[in-house]
Amino acid sequence: MKFIKGLHFGPAGVPHSSKKKDTISGIQRVAELSLDAMELEFVYGVKMNEEQAKQANEVASSSNVVLTAHAPYYINLNGKDEAKLKRSIYFIVESAKALYLAGGYSACFHPGWYQKTPKDESFERVKNSLKVAMNEVKDKGYEVWIRPETMEMDSKFGDLNEVIKLSEEIEGVQPCIDFAHLRYRNHWNTKIKFRNVLEEIEDRLGKDSLKVMHIHISGIKLDKAGTHVNLNESDLKWKEILKLLKEFNVEGVLICESPNLEDDSLLLKKYYDSLN
Repeated sequence: MKFIKGLHFGPAGVPHSSKKKDTISGIQRVAELSLDAMELEFVYGVKMNEEQAKQANEVASSSNVVLTAHAPYYINLNGKDEAKLKRSIYFIVESAKALYLAGGYSACFHPGWYQKTPKDESFERVKNSLKVAMNEVKDKGYEVWIRPETMEMDSKFGDLNEVIKLSEEIEGVQPCIDFAHLRYRNHWNTKIKFRNVLEEIEDRLGKDSLKVMHIHISGIKLDKAGTHVNLNESDLKWKEILKLLKEFNVEGVLICESPNLEDDSLLLKKYYDSLN
């Protein structure tokens, strides 16, 4: 698995200012903007063949851009339909394959829904399903981190404890920490609460976990949908989060999921770089 020196910033997908909307043009535009990461958005399917992935690898490597991936939204590792569960596992494996061929670092995914199942039972089902996926990822040699993401809704599997616990129990798994989702789900929006997040990761997964982080940040509305918005339209204490990331010497990738993509990515990177 990759360890990356420093904290790399970039958008969730091809920047809006890219002249073309394909992956290669997106990576090139990210580098032109002096950003150094980009998330491949497989959210509606892994639409990247081997040739495209290898080309992305070459361009990203030569541009010093770190690639992450977001697996399809259709995943539910707590599903009771066996065919759909197998499909969910397939989506994780295919995301890992495409990202690995692209020379990438870390693939995140939304774990699923509780579906009126008790939380402890849901955890065991998600864990067992993820183990199946991870065994296939390892057997095929796709050396990328696989990341269950902290989710925003109480109906969705993926509170902070659950994603850390999965990482404790399954080799090759680390959490994807979405600070906007934590803001929404837990109403956390203070430096103390966000400090507690990093402290819990460090305490339970070790200091090395802070050296391989995959982070999402955006603004978020406190509406029924938890709508992602630009940072200046939200009350998220993003400056406090960045101060903590600097204080804890966090390394890895920070992906901005704000609708304006590169604008907030640059805002975050410039503020982070200004910190002593």
